[in-house]
Amino acid sequence: MRILNRRSFLTSTMAAIGLPYLESFAKSENPTKQAKTFVAIGSFFGWHREDLYPSQVGKNYALPKLIEPIAAHRNDFTIFSGLDHRASNGHHHWPNFLCGTAGDYSLDQMIADKIGQKSRFPSMQLAVGGVEDQGGVMSFTKQKIPLPMMRRPSVLYSQLFVSESDKDRTEYILRSGKSALDYVLADAKHLQNNVSKADRNKLEEYFHSLRSVEKRINQKIVSIDDVIAQTDYKLPELGKDAVSASLMLEAAPLMYDLMALAIETGSTRVITLMLGGLGSVFTINGETLKTGYHSLSHHGNDPDMIRDLLKIEYKLMTIFNDFLTQLKEKKDAYGNPLLDSTVVLLGTGMGDASRHANDNLPALVAGGGFAHGSHLSLDRDRYLLGDLYITLMDKMGVKVNSFSNASSSLNSVFV
Repeated sequence: MRILNRRSFLTSTMAAIGLPYLESFAKSENPTKQAKTFVAIGSFFGWHREDLYPSQVGKNYALPKLIEPIAAHRNDFTIFSGLDHRASNGHHHWPNFLCGTAGDYSLDQMIADKIGQKSRFPSMQLAVGGVEDQGGVMSFTKQKIPLPMMRRPSVLYSQLFVSESDKDRTEYILRSGKSALDYVLADAKHLQNNVSKADRNKLEEYFHSLRSVEKRINQKIVSIDDVIAQTDYKLPELGKDAVSASLMLEAAPLMYDLMALAIETGSTRVITLMLGGLGSVFTINGETLKTGYHSLSHHGNDPDMIRDLLKIEYKLMTIFNDFLTQLKEKKDAYGNPLLDSTVVLLGTGMGDASRHANDNLPALVAGGGFAHGSHLSLDRDRYLLGDLYITLMDKMGVKVNSFSNASSSLNSVFV
């Protein structure tokens, strides 16, 4: 089979369109089992564990209520119970989900720093349902800088699928910004020689931030001549700018659609999605719930409140099911489902929102080439959630010896 160079092929045909994965662009040998894309989805108010965790362990578990919507993919995911980071409680510590300790170098950015530069966008940080003021951040750089989340589906759409004029304008802005950044760095380095030690330390932190920006700008400049992705997918008018928390259930399907397209076009290899919702009162299947999502998550074991909470979480799982279905239906160059090479982590930094407890964090892993179909209930005295993350990174080809307070892995029980 002749192997074609992707960029020269497109240039020679004068084509500036996004293409699906093609066999001619693939490596001559069959792909390994190493996953290529990582997706993390976090619910700010957690998941009702009693209706997410199966009562039985192993493969032959009875479906809990919140697993029913994704039952068609039963053999494509694994449910984990008993894992956490030993983190402090409360909403302010929700970011422990991907960090181990809230605010530390997050799992997604650890992966992005290793493999993200191979795509147009080293990573994408997305959110629906508003962003919670009390610790609602998912991603942090190595320098512990929180990364902002994109909340408008229309903005994500325009970044993924741009016109030639948009590309020219973007290149001008990027190159102008790079030039300005050169001056800032030069001035800052000169200043560093004339200030106190404490100020030099602060400037060094500033340098880290500037270098991170410089790296991202350079990456975008390098990829500016890459293929311009095109799609037949059109955002509906309703919900395309669904920023408010009350429109979370309308915005989530659009974000998932765009995430699937981003993966299919190879636009990025790392995506995070925050499921917010705040205090919004949702209408589901024509029924307006009695109180807001936040209040329902603090149900105090009231059966009526739990019933309404489950309606929201069931709907979120139904939307998640559509995302998994898309990743199974979309194929790579070898005809394999994209889900096979995509690690999808669904979880939260809140174990029990009703008690503000961050223990026993629900976690579900789909795809990525793992052997799935089980509920793994793990010994809390032996394993940490970070052990799972070490295994996920290993599957992505990112080799680490530790994550936060974890220094082992789950390779012996999850392969």
